[in-house]
Amino acid sequence: MASAAIFSSLKRRRSPSLEAFLAPVNLSGVALVQTLALISSEVVSCFGGVHFFSQRRNARSLIRKIEVFVVLFDYLSESGLGRVLSHTAELCLKELYLLLYRSKILLDYCSQSSKLWLLLQNPSISGYFHDLGQEISTLLDVFPVNDLGLSDDIREQIELLQKQSRNTKLCVDGNDEALRYRFYSILDEFENGRMPNSSELRSFFVEKLGIVDSKSCRVEIEFLEEQIANHDGDVEPAGSVINGFVAITRYCRFLLFGLDEEGSEWKIENPKKPRKGFIVQEIGDTFVTIPKDFVCPISLDLMKDPVIVSTGQTYDRSSIVRWIEEGHCSCPKTGQMLMDSCIIPNRALKNLILQWCSASGIYYESEITESPNEHFVSVLPTKAAMEANKATVSILIKNLANGSESAQRVVAREIRLLAKTGKENRAYIAEVGAIPHLCKLLKSRNPIVQENSVTAMLNLSIYEKNKTRIMEEESCLESIVSVLISGLTTEARENAAATLFSLSAIHNYKKQIAGTEGCVRALASLLQNGTPRGKKDAVTAMYNLSTHLENCGNMIEYGGVLALVGALEEEGVAEEAAGALALMVRQPLGAEAIGKEESAVSRLVAVMRCGTARGKENAVAALLGLCRSGGSAMAEKVVRVPSLSGLIQMILFTGTKRARRKAASLARVFHRCENAALLSGGYGIAGNGNREGGFATDVSVQMSISVPVL
Repeated sequence: MASAAIFSSLKRRRSPSLEAFLAPVNLSGVALVQTLALISSEVVSCFGGVHFFSQRRNARSLIRKIEVFVVLFDYLSESGLGRVLSHTAELCLKELYLLLYRSKILLDYCSQSSKLWLLLQNPSISGYFHDLGQEISTLLDVFPVNDLGLSDDIREQIELLQKQSRNTKLCVDGNDEALRYRFYSILDEFENGRMPNSSELRSFFVEKLGIVDSKSCRVEIEFLEEQIANHDGDVEPAGSVINGFVAITRYCRFLLFGLDEEGSEWKIENPKKPRKGFIVQEIGDTFVTIPKDFVCPISLDLMKDPVIVSTGQTYDRSSIVRWIEEGHCSCPKTGQMLMDSCIIPNRALKNLILQWCSASGIYYESEITESPNEHFVSVLPTKAAMEANKATVSILIKNLANGSESAQRVVAREIRLLAKTGKENRAYIAEVGAIPHLCKLLKSRNPIVQENSVTAMLNLSIYEKNKTRIMEEESCLESIVSVLISGLTTEARENAAATLFSLSAIHNYKKQIAGTEGCVRALASLLQNGTPRGKKDAVTAMYNLSTHLENCGNMIEYGGVLALVGALEEEGVAEEAAGALALMVRQPLGAEAIGKEESAVSRLVAVMRCGTARGKENAVAALLGLCRSGGSAMAEKVVRVPSLSGLIQMILFTGTKRARRKAASLARVFHRCENAALLSGGYGIAGNGNREGGFATDVSVQMSISVPVL
């Protein structure tokens, strides 16, 4: 039912304490009465003087009922009657404890939520007030008034409350409904291609809702966007409809209130402070290390609903859905193109996560999984959202071209936000000429402006046609590389690296990017000294650049090889580093440079031993390439590594299809070197250093199993 959905949404957003859902089994007698007196008094004192924008009649009615309970509990506490409660009375009071806590939650929700959200949820929230009133009425019907020894005046108040509660009817405020219908009519006007004039919008937002400045508008937008992010299908309206309301509100913000230049230094990466509502509790750190296989590669959080995409990688459902909604067509971890949009629940991993959480004493709120072949469900942009966003972009670009420096700071931030989702937004922003202006702002000495500009460029580059626009814009690539080299913030440098990775998805641009002065050296430096996220951005960019054969020289000359070899020991980037090295060793020049790094072979072998499945595959490919392109001396150096034989056997049995093929080829190289050593009278190249215990016997068994091409 709708009211239950509202309460479910509220629980997720507010993280209320367990008292809201569990009866106080350890309380009885005087302690129970005193606790109820405290709770009811707090509700009345906290919300009795609150001016509710919406649900005023329902909220006042609920508070008046609780005021009667305050009188009752004070009387029971002061008279000492709480010591002699009957079993029935105690059960009723414990049930009332739950109802009071739920009343706190609902009243806090109505006082803290955004005005627009309360309007959209008006019928459902009204239904929840009604349901709560019905439960109070049911409780009062069985409440043992005669067993409590109440005074006449207290008894009269309780009996009057009983009578009033029985007559409670669903109350949906007509004024609130009129405003809700008006909000939907504005949405319909945008949907039909007619934008209301500024006076109509001012009448609704300013005069009716009391949204009087840009800051208030921004708060409303953030709240609605939060609902879209947390939307799981149990709350109406649909995410696409909410998205339309967000777009309209954003348009009204700039149309009615301008650019709010005083707030131009607002930094969007600052973590949002939780709303300090009445029942909000901070959740402390558990100091439990989450196994890396249980962490989503996108969100870096514990996966609630692990799913597998077409490349075989696993992500949390909400994260990969959002990734696709933002217009990406590649696998975030491997960079491979997604063959289709199907996602398959990883039930085995989910069961392991559940077991680990249970053993670690961690609450696990699992998300609902759908059918095995479910497709990505996108919050598709409605026509209203697209029209509103286009109108907003037109206002922003005009100020970006002709506005003051402070106005340009605001616009850079807003374009970044608009370009974050939807290929339609990215396409239109570029079409109306944002890229040349953003390119100029990349040179800004204001760190926030620079960061927002390069991140906006990153978001725009996700759309395929915009990659060409960026690359063809004069000095734009050089400006992005300049941010990578000497950006004013860590985030700016990291996002510059991510932008280069995005642009290098087009093969023809890879040589141009790698050939830009300082690019490879800066990526190598970020890979060596950056944050975990920065290293990931750098290594994926270097991997992409390595796929172009003509970039090998630049990778060697400017420290790329050294950085990639060092990254083989870094958790989180070893897989991509091994992949980049595997690409470079295909050429003798690359194999020679990598072979000169003393630790390269041993670190690749370590990735074979402890890396991810894809990492092992890349490490085997890199070692095989060293043997083939590096000459006999390099092949001998590789096969002399202790324990290599066992690792090859392991991958022949357990590796990916490609890894098994590469391992079989490496085994042949190993076998040839072993035989050559025996014929020349030398020692075998087994891990234990003697001819009898060598790898030759082992590999002959594996040859019959794994050498055929799979």
